[in-house]
Amino acid sequence: MPTKRSGLISLLVVCSLWSSMPRTAYSQALIPHTLQLDAAKLEQQGLSLAQEAAQLAQFQQFELALPRARLASQLAPKSDKVWFLLGGLYLQTKNLDGGIAALQKAQSLNPKNGDVQFALGSAYFQQKKYQDALRYFQSGLKLKPNDPEGLFDLGNAYYVMGKLPDAIAQYNKAVSLEKKFWPAINNVGLILYEQGNVPGAIKQWQSAVAIEKQAAEPLLAMAVALYTKGDRQQGLAMGEAALRIDDRYGDLDFLKQNLWGQRLLDDTKKFLASPRIQATLQQRESSSSAKQQPAQ
Repeated sequence: MPTKRSGLISLLVVCSLWSSMPRTAYSQALIPHTLQLDAAKLEQQGLSLAQEAAQLAQFQQFELALPRARLASQLAPKSDKVWFLLGGLYLQTKNLDGGIAALQKAQSLNPKNGDVQFALGSAYFQQKKYQDALRYFQSGLKLKPNDPEGLFDLGNAYYVMGKLPDAIAQYNKAVSLEKKFWPAINNVGLILYEQGNVPGAIKQWQSAVAIEKQAAEPLLAMAVALYTKGDRQQGLAMGEAALRIDDRYGDLDFLKQNLWGQRLLDDTKKFLASPRIQATLQQRESSSSAKQQPAQ
């Protein structure tokens, strides 16, 4: 259990400090005694814990990593990297307020860390505070102007705020810096579809799938577009392939979270209701349920 592990580390630290204290003579009982802590050693312990938390986070063990990172921030409170790690872990576990507080602490310690600015922007974006998110993404790009992911994030902020030409410009800039950055190509397709430029949208999604054949999102979007314009058999085949890769894309709420616009959502709703796609989704659900059944 993470909390027990955290408590054990704290207990070991306290016990080791306590055992190293000099015994106080009775004649000194009324004299104030100050505990001398080895700040450098404590900080090193904190940095080691942070490293351990970061390794756990790499394996998506966020619940195990979080208590270590919290303790690390107490032992090494002047390390912006530790606060940055803690903030990122809070965001991963959906504690957005905790994440923002930790990231703001990291920012105060190192205002020139563009990644912290991007992370703050992401936190505010998740809170739907898009103006704040925009400000932090722009601040991050002043520090790291050629960061493709930062440009993509800024494009997303423009997108949800309805500033579509600005969004497309940021997505295209991200792709100019990283040719295989298919999520930005995909999102240009999302915008073009909402604008009624279906052939342009399909072309974007074709490019995204050519880069990443296991990218379910552009594959499903292209399937919906083809199905809607009359190429039903091809669309259904693509849709089945997309849902076999990742059946979360059969959930309209999930698609909305991924910034699918209303026109595409309406067309997707009709597509998902087709008997062939319904059968595919039911098959995936049955397969998932079977895998979760305990062995007899």
